Amino acid sequence: MVGGVAVLVAVLAWVVLASPLLAVRTVQVDGLTTLTADEVREAAGVAEGTPLARVDTAAAAARVAALPQVADAEVTRGWPDRVVVTLRERVAVAVVTVGGSRSLVDAGGTLFDTITGDPPAGVVPLQVADPGPGDRATTAALAAIVSLPAVVRDQVTEVTATGGDDVTLTLVDGTSVLWGSADDADRKAQVLAAVLDQLAAGALDPAAQIDVSSPEEVVLR
Repeated sequence: MVGGVAVLVAVLAWVVLASPLLAVRTVQVDGLTTLTADEVREAAGVAEGTPLARVDTAAAAARVAALPQVADAEVTRGWPDRVVVTLRERVAVAVVTVGGSRSLVDAGGTLFDTITGDPPAGVVPLQVADPGPGDRATTAALAAIVSLPAVVRDQVTEVTATGGDDVTLTLVDGTSVLWGSADDADRKAQVLAAVLDQLAAGALDPAAQIDVSSPEEVVLR
């Protein structure tokens, strides 16, 4: 009896840990936007034929998350023969020039890809001295960009920031928008949209500069 149980345990262990019956046949990738499934599979490094129980899902997820375009990733087992990679790609909101190269930037300030042609739709050129997630100027400028409604963001040709309290937007008609700091970004965006609507309707005299740094006291010059 004991011997029979031992044999059964050994067989079960073999089936789970070594048998091709429960081995990886497919690596499924979910959440793709710009990357290809093959790029993600290569990064994950999970070989077909590997017993599912032996797949180090945490290590595979870490390898996928190391791809510049990936914000986060999760790898799970899909019994009996599948590994599932679920990822979230970074979304570009700005483009910066660093060392002669143009890099896309996500809302958190991470530079994650280089481009040579036009940036994706809705991506705004950003001018800061030291772009990155730890830079106050970058953080303040991105807070302004992401708060803007699409109709306003489409009118922005450049955002510059010399510090965390000095963000300026340039609109397609040359109008300069003094934004100030990242404080009250949503309110500033609402006020700016309303002012632009009034200017377009002729309800306000044309202005070369719109100051929304104090959104309750907007100044047009």
